[in-house]
Amino acid sequence: MDDIVQAAMAKWPNVPHCYGWLSLDARGIWRMRDERAQALNLPGDPIRNSTLVSFINRNYLCDSSGNWYFQNGPQKVYVDLLATPYIAQLLPDQSWRLHTGEIMPPAERVWMLDDGNIVCKTAQHLCQLDDRDLNLLIDDCRENQQALSETRLLEFLNTSALDNLTSKIEVNIQGVPLILEKSSLEALMREENYCARPRPKA
Repeated sequence: MDDIVQAAMAKWPNVPHCYGWLSLDARGIWRMRDERAQALNLPGDPIRNSTLVSFINRNYLCDSSGNWYFQNGPQKVYVDLLATPYIAQLLPDQSWRLHTGEIMPPAERVWMLDDGNIVCKTAQHLCQLDDRDLNLLIDDCRENQQALSETRLLEFLNTSALDNLTSKIEVNIQGVPLILEKSSLEALMREENYCARPRPKA
């Protein structure tokens, strides 16, 4: 967190929180949601200013209740998550770069979601891969040391998490082969106690 933000929090400790105005989409883009966007349930306008994006990224945190927020000076601006709290892009060297600019630490588990997206868990991150990089990752999947066929991939996609407990599909995450599991975004967010749409308590 920036020093100037910590100073503002100390100076103005009781600024009301903000809800519904900021979202993170499934490609790692911050979006501003004005009253019209909120009323019509629209994703909002992308934030293009690189200085503002960097400021948000540096001050992006999670509270003890699993709500993600941007600490904007003395005010918490809670974030609507359209996917996981972190989104990553696949770099040419096979590393995953988080939307905050960091390289993702080593993954512990990896899942395919019901919609075909890929999510990794590290010690401190739940991270979905940008869908534009899915083909690059899937091309590297193996089962019994053989390339994964399209038929087998569709079969895996269309079965439940329980049906895939014995999966032997391996996916290469930053040079480490991990067994590909099956889940849903809702289940993974619930397991981590993360909230996709923080709102004030009634």
